Amino acid sequence: MRIVVALGGNALLERGEAPSIETQTRRVATAVAAIAPLRRAGHQVILTHGNGPQVGQLALQAAATPRTPTPLDVLDAESEGMIGYLIERELMNVLPDDFLVATVLTQVRVDSRDPAFHHPSKPIGAVYDSEEAARTAGPGWKIARDGERWRRVVASPEPVDIMEARVISLLVNNDVTVICAGGGGIPVVRREDGSLAGVEAVIDKDLVSGLLAQLLRADWLVMLTDVDAVYDGFGTPDARPLARATPDELDRRSFAAGSMAPKIEAARRFVRATGQRAAIGRLDMLADIVRERAGTVVALT
Repeated sequence: MRIVVALGGNALLERGEAPSIETQTRRVATAVAAIAPLRRAGHQVILTHGNGPQVGQLALQAAATPRTPTPLDVLDAESEGMIGYLIERELMNVLPDDFLVATVLTQVRVDSRDPAFHHPSKPIGAVYDSEEAARTAGPGWKIARDGERWRRVVASPEPVDIMEARVISLLVNNDVTVICAGGGGIPVVRREDGSLAGVEAVIDKDLVSGLLAQLLRADWLVMLTDVDAVYDGFGTPDARPLARATPDELDRRSFAAGSMAPKIEAARRFVRATGQRAAIGRLDMLADIVRERAGTVVALT
């Protein structure tokens, strides 16, 4: 099977953890231990991942040198390369030598007229109390609540196209395990002359993963997070896990914006567009998720 696996940000850092390379390497090794068996079993695996804490940390460093500002699309590329390297290295450490692995820096086209540019909503970076947020914020930053704390928020436009999709497909067709579209990819727009230009944004990685899965004609889209399933009534005494749901059933429920909602939307779009299956669950349950024994499976019937 061809499986697109989207690693949640918790695969690299838990909330409040210092973003040290040692911590991230340790967490990547744990993630790879769950993913490698799929590859050894003969499945084609395409990995995507989040970058919220990492790109936020890079943005803080960039804000400390205001005379030479680094635009957010370049920081997206830096974080995608760094995280891709860590994942690629750990995969090569556990897979047989004849298994090929490659990281592809991935540009994702968005619409310059997307209303998201006027309404920043994507949290990145560290969490703060209100005083820390005010003290830490760089010039032009927008700060918003993230649960009980505060984080920087940036524009998160809809993905329209994945510029390296044909390259990724070529690699996958030649049995290469590909790490790509990290952090939702590098956001770019088309100028009037047809050329590409980077923009200040961070695209939701689950929506990009769903689009990638469509373009690659994947059999599965699996989004891994820190909860074991999608819950009906999450956070209430009557909460119950959903073992299986159709897109129409999910339409009738509401989910937390910025956390579960993008995963649900990505699952609905992928299943409706392809007729294939999507799933949401915990990293350590990956093997059982693709056997439909764990997590929440989203399918047409």
